[in-house]
Amino acid sequence: MSERSGTRADDPFGGRHPTSHERMTGLPWDASYHDGPAPWDIDRPQPAIVRVASAGGFVGAVLDAGCGTGENALYVASLGLSVLGFDIAETALAIARQKARDRGIEVEFAAADAFRLERLGRRFDTVLDCGLFHTFDGDERARYVASLASVTEHGATLYVLCFSDTGPDTGPHPVGREELSAAFGAGAGWQVAAIEPDRIQTRFHDDGAPAWLATIQRI
Repeated sequence: MSERSGTRADDPFGGRHPTSHERMTGLPWDASYHDGPAPWDIDRPQPAIVRVASAGGFVGAVLDAGCGTGENALYVASLGLSVLGFDIAETALAIARQKARDRGIEVEFAAADAFRLERLGRRFDTVLDCGLFHTFDGDERARYVASLASVTEHGATLYVLCFSDTGPDTGPHPVGREELSAAFGAGAGWQVAAIEPDRIQTRFHDDGAPAWLATIQRI
């Protein structure tokens, strides 16, 4: 047992309850970064996120949920915005912080649990979720949506880029349009403004995987 945390020193999940994806693989998210780049780590921001930024979609304080090695957060921060990227994977965060130092970009990266974001003690005007929502099962989605609500101002905008269930060669966690809409209903404090077909670039898809880009408002 670890004296500081009261958890087993050999517990790969650090005493927290593993997510459905982690239970499926038997490995913590951090393991995805131990043997080279993760499948979703493309060494540049997602094109869909660049388009959102070009249209002025990011304003105020920005939260990047499940930021990984930080490419999207770094891009948004390079535009002069205040950005906090969080992830549960410490290895990914270390890589992201080194990128920020190497590029001279002012951005903050922090370890955080997506289901307990109120612990950040912060509020955000814009949230980016690129590839996190689709890793959660139904019960986890409700907890995650509530967690996002706890750190967003009324009128805030959330962008979700997730694998869709349309077309061939979908990603490993495809989401239906109706599932996405249902998760962010008015009862949870959100209103879906738009869900558009898009692509998520990965290391294993020549032209990206089918995706949804959702624009969601905090009400």
